[in-house]
Amino acid sequence: MKALIIDDERLARAEVRRLLDDFDWVKVVGEAENAEQALALIQSQQPDLLFLDVQMPGKTGFELIEEIRGEMPRIIFTTAYDEFALRAFEVNALDYLMKPITPDRFAAALSRAREEPVAPEDQSPLRSSDQVFVRDGERCWFIPVSKIRLLESEGNYTRVRFENQSPLIYRSLSTLEQRLPADDFFRINRQQVVNLHFIERIETWFSHGLKIWLKGGEECEVSRRAARAFRQKLSL
Repeated sequence: MKALIIDDERLARAEVRRLLDDFDWVKVVGEAENAEQALALIQSQQPDLLFLDVQMPGKTGFELIEEIRGEMPRIIFTTAYDEFALRAFEVNALDYLMKPITPDRFAAALSRAREEPVAPEDQSPLRSSDQVFVRDGERCWFIPVSKIRLLESEGNYTRVRFENQSPLIYRSLSTLEQRLPADDFFRINRQQVVNLHFIERIETWFSHGLKIWLKGGEECEVSRRAARAFRQKLSL
């Protein structure tokens, strides 16, 4: 299992390396002291596991997660702050280790990482006419891509809304966005991708943003950053 250690403190990175000495099935493929370095290493090394600090200069560990494209690595937070534990749970982190990290807690986190395999993901582009298999627990659907009206990020998972269904699948929104047909789907903010064919109404909103209503009843906000490209895409 390939791992990256991301922490702005050199001694903290060294401590994680020391703790990893007892786990010969984990190979450290790089270290980063900020989010920018980490993103470059994630792209080049494709790690399976991140040991990630929360508070770093520049972007936080949570902001780093939002920028990861493609398959999401497993994440073990390593931090001196306990107030972010709930948020770590919301992004489906494997564990939240408080510094100083004890060997027993570290071993438990590594055991969890080893027990949760990540299935390989199909990266081939989809067309609106394609049928896709969607599974949530024991429930399964086989639906055309064109029937998906909204996708919403929930950490490493994505809520897929079609007809009167809303299964939660273990795929990041960014991974799914890369496969969806760009002519039909648009990322309106960090958390949502909409099917343009399901838009029923659009209104101007706060801070130069937009608000849209979908035919399924959902109300969504187009961020200020996305609004300009959204207008251009839908204009004559």
